[in-house]
Amino acid sequence: MKHIHFIGICGVGMGALAIAFHKKGYTVTGSDQGFFPPVSTYLKNANIHYYPGWHTEKMGHPDLVIVGNVAGSGNPEWIFVQENNIPYLSYPEAIEKYFLRENSIVCAGTYGKTTNTTLLTWILKSAQYDPSYMFGGISVNNIDAAEITNGKYSVVEGDEYKTARWDNQPKFAHYAPTHLLLTAVEWDHADIYPTEESYKNVFKTLVANIPNTGVIVACKDGKNIHEIMEMAHTAVIWYGKDDADYIYKNITQTKNSLEFDILHSEYTWHVKTPILGSYNAQNICGCFALAHTLKIDPNTILEALQNFKGLKRRMEKRFSGEIDVIDDIAHSPAKAESVLKNLQEIYPGRVIAIFEPNTGNRQSEAVLSYDEKFNYADEVIIPRLTLIKRDVNKDEPLDGHTLAEVIKKTHENVSYREDDKDLIKYLSNTVKTGDVIAFLGSHGFRGMIEDTVKMLEKKEG
Repeated sequence: MKHIHFIGICGVGMGALAIAFHKKGYTVTGSDQGFFPPVSTYLKNANIHYYPGWHTEKMGHPDLVIVGNVAGSGNPEWIFVQENNIPYLSYPEAIEKYFLRENSIVCAGTYGKTTNTTLLTWILKSAQYDPSYMFGGISVNNIDAAEITNGKYSVVEGDEYKTARWDNQPKFAHYAPTHLLLTAVEWDHADIYPTEESYKNVFKTLVANIPNTGVIVACKDGKNIHEIMEMAHTAVIWYGKDDADYIYKNITQTKNSLEFDILHSEYTWHVKTPILGSYNAQNICGCFALAHTLKIDPNTILEALQNFKGLKRRMEKRFSGEIDVIDDIAHSPAKAESVLKNLQEIYPGRVIAIFEPNTGNRQSEAVLSYDEKFNYADEVIIPRLTLIKRDVNKDEPLDGHTLAEVIKKTHENVSYREDDKDLIKYLSNTVKTGDVIAFLGSHGFRGMIEDTVKMLEKKEG
């Protein structure tokens, strides 16, 4: 096999796999509906040939096609693949076939899985374990988001979203973990899991399939974790705030650093890292615990943590001055709450949230999940929401105005602003020294973040 074609190459995960295969020596091509930075930039810099739209005449004759979720039933390239019996895989199946190793580390849970996968990858690379890996984000440390190696370990982000249009299993069902790091199981993706029980069940299956020779590292404070762990066939290593195998405490954070202690047995280690968010103490503690079970020297782990710069769009500081701008992928009410709570603890002024939920959190089933979730924001602004495909079998998704009304039920200061330029102008007229503006959501905000930064540079210039 020499030529791999990606249908939907500009997704974060798909783009990462494309670059990994390209660096392994394969000829890689790809197509997508549109190409946007930063993924398009990485593809271009890697000299990968891609084109906009779906054109069977440009595909060539690939030996394998990796099919993204953009490939609907009417996609001509997807139809061509099926009609010509070209071998194909979803990207979780590609990870299963080419990335997994005999020691398969999977990071899962409603929160923290991308950060944890990236951090564990960074730790294992620092310890010369040479892992194969894949995480669904872009590291500020300038390492690729995926790599195929000959090491004995793999580290993979265990996403619970469905595998493909033809496969409703969660992605992590393909990853056969021998080592599992699990954070929390709080109902999400209402478009795939219509009830909390259906969401919990896929995690129960995940845990039940860990072999009795395996390792489970679980957050004692994570929602529903104790219920999920009832399915475990192996001993569980707990981490948490207290009464756990690995305890994190004495947290201090500023605009520029996070520090805390990790306690295990009779040992205490002091952690210092440049990433923001006190919740990252929990993430780091879990990663420390799992790395420690792999017999990685604690000093190696601590040095890796001190050099870890985090991920783009995870509490990423896009501007720092009298007023700061934070960019985070927090696309659900629960994730937004966590980010806003931390910003309130760090900043002396007001916390202003510009929020756009993902598809699942625009469904009518998700309305109740918004109650009290924006209490840590002084002001909430809903911008014009990105158009999404509507499922004809479900209620019409929430629009921006309706979403603002939903949040107003438990928050006083909420507005909907249809026009992007009006939103930026409003921010310019109202923000004051000490305030922080947080853009929270899975979409790109149509350049509003960059325009806000330019506005503040001019304002503070």
